[in-house]
Amino acid sequence: MSVVSPSAKAHEPTVSLPAQTRPPKRSARRWSGFLLVIVLLCLWELSARAGWVVSDNWPPFSQVILEALRGLRGDLGLALWVTFYRMFSGLFIGSAVGILLGLLLGQFRWLDWALRPIIEIQRTLPAPALLPPFILLLGLGDALKITVVSLAVMAPVFVNTYGGVKSVDNTLVMTGRTFGLGRWATIWKIVLPSTVPYITAGVRTAVAMALVVTVIAEMIAGMGGIGEYILTMEFAMRADALYGAVIVLSILGYLINRGFLLVERRILHWHFRSLDT
Repeated sequence: MSVVSPSAKAHEPTVSLPAQTRPPKRSARRWSGFLLVIVLLCLWELSARAGWVVSDNWPPFSQVILEALRGLRGDLGLALWVTFYRMFSGLFIGSAVGILLGLLLGQFRWLDWALRPIIEIQRTLPAPALLPPFILLLGLGDALKITVVSLAVMAPVFVNTYGGVKSVDNTLVMTGRTFGLGRWATIWKIVLPSTVPYITAGVRTAVAMALVVTVIAEMIAGMGGIGEYILTMEFAMRADALYGAVIVLSILGYLINRGFLLVERRILHWHFRSLDT
């Protein structure tokens, strides 16, 4: 194998891609997506104002926005508060349990043999299917929603954490043992830090899942929240309030996901820098 010296490498000709073949910048791709949304919303407004769609259930987009802004100062704002309380409570509990189980089952083989079949059965069950039996056990209140959300988000966090533990370089573990680290100290100082990128990837998936499951649980079991609010507006034939609630929910869900990505990149800057290079 020959080694190329830095001086020789400096004299090598550099090849630049033509401007038309260079991939678009990330910001340009993002703005093109926003532009498409704006065009569709303008078509919505125009179709209602110009009479292209004549229906009481197809109000202009401007009317929907005004109704959403009014709702945020009243029932819609309260419903969102209740929903996000349940969502983040279930997300926190389920993520904590998933991380703990992933670390323990990845390190202790006997525990993996004992609990892995139960976890595999639980994570294959659709979350809505768990609602009827849990309604009998927990009633219709917050305990039901938080429990179902916790079980739903535990699965992706556990799978990612477990995979991260199994991918830890055994050389690091043996080096820690050489320096006198015990089993628990090895998990805390070597295994857990090496698994953090996998954990955050699992939690990022769980965030969207938590919101979806919370809304479905509220639609089925009621007791407040944005899910019950949307169904109430449907039964009342208030299309503008219904569409407004859906739009506000989608915007907040997008902002939560973007905020998590920003925090993830800030905490794991070293990980993303290595991926970019």
